[in-house]
Amino acid sequence: MVKFFSSVLTFLIFSLSTSLTLASKADTPDTIPGTTKVTAEDIPALYEKYDNLVIIDARIEKDRAGGHIEGAISLPDVDTTEASFGKVVPSKTTPVVIYCNGVKCGRSVKSAKMALGWGYKNIYWFRGGWEEWTAKGMPVAK
Repeated sequence: MVKFFSSVLTFLIFSLSTSLTLASKADTPDTIPGTTKVTAEDIPALYEKYDNLVIIDARIEKDRAGGHIEGAISLPDVDTTEASFGKVVPSKTTPVVIYCNGVKCGRSVKSAKMALGWGYKNIYWFRGGWEEWTAKGMPVAK
């Protein structure tokens, strides 16, 4: 009987830990209200449309070591404050693209929501992020 309960307990713990792992790797939302979702192909057009476009790479340093979108400013979500964001984005209406690793990374979601909360109005969210950028063979800066 003890062996049975031990087996059941082991199964429940394994199931719970697997569920938590899967939940933490869940896809990001499809949209973030208040932002404009963009793809890799949209970003060059945004560069042409806006002379003052700011691209923020919300990934941590070890993820950025493999490269980044040319001209992107490193501002990891964990280091983002209203003051640090304001240092790289000159006004509340400056167009800003925010990206991270891809659809399973929530760093850009967090950064975009913070920016919206601080009153920034022209936020473009690159949901596919680095994963989409490199998969589509877009230019990479080191």
